[in-house]
Amino acid sequence: MELRRIVLKSPFDRIISSVLAHDVPRKKVIDTIEKKLYENYMKNDINCFPRKVQEDKFHMLKSMMKAIDTGLKKGLISRQVWDRFLKSFVGIYLKENDTINNFEKKYGIYPPGFITISPTKFCNLKCTGCYANSLSSSREKLDYEIVDRVVKEQKKLWGSHFTVISGGEPLLYKSNGKDIFDLFKEHDDTFFLMYTNGTLIDDETARKFADTGNITPAISVEGLEKETDARRGNGVHQKILKAFENLRKYGVPYGISVTALRSNAEVIMSDEFIDYYFNQHGAMYGWIFQYMPIGRRFTLDLMVTPEQRREMYLKTWKLIREKGLFIADFWNCGTVSNGCISAGRQGGYFYIDWNGNVMPCVFNPYKTHNIVEVYKEGGDLNTVLFSPLFKGIREWQEKYALDKPADDMGNIIVPCAIRDHYEMMKELLKKTNAKPADEEAEEALQDPEYYKGLVEYGNKVKELTHNIWEKEYIEPERNRVSQGNTKNH
Repeated sequence: MELRRIVLKSPFDRIISSVLAHDVPRKKVIDTIEKKLYENYMKNDINCFPRKVQEDKFHMLKSMMKAIDTGLKKGLISRQVWDRFLKSFVGIYLKENDTINNFEKKYGIYPPGFITISPTKFCNLKCTGCYANSLSSSREKLDYEIVDRVVKEQKKLWGSHFTVISGGEPLLYKSNGKDIFDLFKEHDDTFFLMYTNGTLIDDETARKFADTGNITPAISVEGLEKETDARRGNGVHQKILKAFENLRKYGVPYGISVTALRSNAEVIMSDEFIDYYFNQHGAMYGWIFQYMPIGRRFTLDLMVTPEQRREMYLKTWKLIREKGLFIADFWNCGTVSNGCISAGRQGGYFYIDWNGNVMPCVFNPYKTHNIVEVYKEGGDLNTVLFSPLFKGIREWQEKYALDKPADDMGNIIVPCAIRDHYEMMKELLKKTNAKPADEEAEEALQDPEYYKGLVEYGNKVKELTHNIWEKEYIEPERNRVSQGNTKNH
């Protein structure tokens, strides 16, 4: 009776929140959503991609719903956070269809889905191979007014209410008397994912996360205690466990962020690792970033080998399909996003660093624009979105995969413009006169051994995944073509 009373007196997003907060009706709703998703991705085939690509998307979304269900059931998500989540992802997006559709009518493409921004380079750790080369002596940061304007513009221009905060360590950000929580509070119609090392999440900070309600922290780990402390510093792992405990106390949903290295590739795919973080310590999701040789003392020797990458692909998808684990490898799960999501592609993003440099993605440290200068000259986020560099990457994505028929689509198990297709990327950097964002990026660009090594790496990964792509994704489509039963994009 209490649930019925709440539903009858609540607006739409509150109704959904109330229903899904209770186990029995939530199961019915999730079952209905799963059936609808299956119809959209597997039967209606609205995007006309290979069926196996559509199946991958379905399983990823299904695992996300399972994670939410588990989080609500175990009390890992507070009611306040749950209400804010739905306000961002249900109520707001239903209202932003006009913004998105108007953008498509005006420009002929759909807008990006989000922005990733690093307000500060400042960090209290000094991790081996840090992509950002962050450390405690770094003082580069963006003025709060710039960060605030970026978030406002992504909503106004793109209808996007999802923002990713990276770093440096975002919890150390301060500008003009404001910190990162001021940004979260000011944009309560936006949901934030924040990458953090977790060492600063004490009881008070965890309570701030809960009170704000529209943020989930992804905490960086490198494996178990041995691997994490080896890269991040002695004692860091224990601080992370305390952060988990504090976040659980206040019902703040959190996940883990893992850098896959040659030295830990087997560990982070092990049953022990999965059980430890997801079952014992309450992580709701996991993001895997394969080490990219940029930043502090970059080296190709830290990268997972092509053979390890193939094994990680097989293991990751087994965890998603068979165990329903919400985990994504941003290279090996390229089929979920139809390939690379950089350069502001539909549903994708671009990256703004602490100096205002705007880059295709976090791991592609080359730029033609700086957002501070763009704003001074009267431009906006669209100025960068339609820059030759970003347009060039999107055009390559279309030629490689997105504009091809399902039976001839390029291999998006190897989706990355800079890591898997470095020869193409370097030519585009030269053509668009893109500049390195830092000294390390300049050094990499001029190093012939770096060029040779990355090109060979990409070719080897293509070779090792070719049979998987051809047999599991493309061959069924060719069979459908031969039977006269297929569609094009």
